[in-house]
Amino acid sequence: MSNCEKQMYKKAGLILAFLIILTFSYFFLIGIFDLRGSYLTPFLQSLPPTATPNSAPPCRSLSPLRVYMYDLPRRFNVGMLQRKSSDETPVTVETLPPWPAVSGLRRQHSVEYWMMASLLVKGEERENGDGVWVEEGMMEAVRVLDPEMADVFFVPFFSSLSFNVYGHNMTDPRNERDKQLQVDMLKFLRESEYWQRSEGRDHVIPIHHPNAFRFLREQVNASILIVADFGRYSKSMSSLKKDVVAPYVHVVDSYTDDETPSPFKSRTTLLYFRGRTVRKDEGVVRAKLQKLLEGYDDVHFERSFASQESIKLSTQGMRKSKFCLHPAGDTPSSCRLFDAIVSHCVPVIVSDQIELPFEDELDYSEFSLFFSTDEALEPGYMIEKLRQFPEERWLNMWNKLKSISHHYEFQYPPKNGDAVNMLWRQIRHKLPSAKLTAHRTRRLKIPDWWGRKR
Repeated sequence: MSNCEKQMYKKAGLILAFLIILTFSYFFLIGIFDLRGSYLTPFLQSLPPTATPNSAPPCRSLSPLRVYMYDLPRRFNVGMLQRKSSDETPVTVETLPPWPAVSGLRRQHSVEYWMMASLLVKGEERENGDGVWVEEGMMEAVRVLDPEMADVFFVPFFSSLSFNVYGHNMTDPRNERDKQLQVDMLKFLRESEYWQRSEGRDHVIPIHHPNAFRFLREQVNASILIVADFGRYSKSMSSLKKDVVAPYVHVVDSYTDDETPSPFKSRTTLLYFRGRTVRKDEGVVRAKLQKLLEGYDDVHFERSFASQESIKLSTQGMRKSKFCLHPAGDTPSSCRLFDAIVSHCVPVIVSDQIELPFEDELDYSEFSLFFSTDEALEPGYMIEKLRQFPEERWLNMWNKLKSISHHYEFQYPPKNGDAVNMLWRQIRHKLPSAKLTAHRTRRLKIPDWWGRKR
């Protein structure tokens, strides 16, 4: 073999080796090789989950959040659903009453019930050896019976239901019962060594109704609060940094068989609204919109009050509409937005100060439209935009609504990716900041300098 031929074969060998390495690297990166069980697994699991723009949030990849739930007397929670019962023993999975089939508007703020229920679930569970009950469905959070093992502490006080049952009429003598429950709850927490240890920063307290826990709300301000929005809170009290925005529990029926061949054409109503029009604060926009939208043949704007018949009509109306109007109410948010989502009716949001659930994982612009109050009140502007909206883009939004609506379902037992599991994941996101604050507070000898004006 000549030197020239040897050089040629040597170059060919190098090229072949380079191609083999390149091919292996490509397959490695796209995930054809199974890395499970390799020494890289701990590193890969430590990376934050990612999602493509058109995909739903990823499934849980970390170990479940360990939650210690206080055993409270029933008067603080399900006793308000069973007021004829005098049983005060803490609720268990066997004694948990179902949420009432007919509960009117109380249902929309029932987040507290579903969160508590999710921690009682056992189903096809097994004990993992550490005293932690883990469901085979891989839930985002599991209950631990040893508080020393907990990542976070859940307070199952139904403060929203307490307001609706005892304090809804501000002048009703029963209003004192709502206040007394808050006083008793705060006393219980302050006597807990685990509350004292962090000053409540690693405690989760649902206060979803705007008037929930209203007498002593500032006393639990350090905790992770589960809220509907921030309309009734000062900026010094509640914020996105530490608190979690939860969706309302929808009251219309979910559209589970929305397989219409031509949904854009079959939904003949352009814009739909049914609800109260006399509201406070930002909600005054509703009455203005009613006057502005009168006379449009393809717009259904109807003043109504909550009732079973009204809910039935809203279910039917939203399913026949391309867009569903969500103006601000007494606070920036309302149940109507989530009714629209589970009806696959593209939400049209007119609420300048709204904060939305799960927004670090979901891009609402992919399935909702937003108008400022000024834009919405400009005569003809919003309707013209909706009439000119491209069919293809609407279909993309409709399909997106169908793919993400399960994230707004509250159910028992909970399912992977539903509203309760999404909330527990949000709580996990808040914990690093809560722990940092708690640890700094323990060692500071002077007032925190970050709170001073500079």
